[in-house]
Amino acid sequence: MADFLTDVETLRQRARANIEQGPITSAYGADRERVIAVLNEALATELVCILRYKRHYFTATGLNAGPVAAEFLQHANEEQIHADQIALRITQLQGEPNFDPEGLATRSHAEYDASLELLDMVREDLVAERVAIESYSEIITWLGSNDPTTRRMLEDILAMEEEHANDLLGILETIGR
Repeated sequence: MADFLTDVETLRQRARANIEQGPITSAYGADRERVIAVLNEALATELVCILRYKRHYFTATGLNAGPVAAEFLQHANEEQIHADQIALRITQLQGEPNFDPEGLATRSHAEYDASLELLDMVREDLVAERVAIESYSEIITWLGSNDPTTRRMLEDILAMEEEHANDLLGILETIGR
């Protein structure tokens, strides 16, 4: 057996101790309370993005509005999946996901947008995606190997945010001429 592995009996004893902590074991290396707080900010960011994309979906008008609005709706639905993943992870860490609308905009890293022009909507959504990309990149680096489960979840979300930004850039390049 490798020297760095804990013997089975010790693992079993540790698993029985503090059983009320569920998935949080002595192997968890992050500051759990701080991770929950950061994840609640990420949750707020996703919720604001859902609301912004939904508004843009319903209010998009003009010659190119159909396919762009469809993209807004797809992004809103994917942001909802991200919000659900983050909320679930918060509960796995024995925290409470903060869905309180009071202060939602101030907890969010991204801003809400009420643009009326299609190109302005796309630009503001691209800015928000860029905020999310930078924010998630920083959180992933901060977590390092201290919370690999949260880090992997955020890496998957980051990849989708990068895809969203690329989609929006393509729209800008196509209709922004």
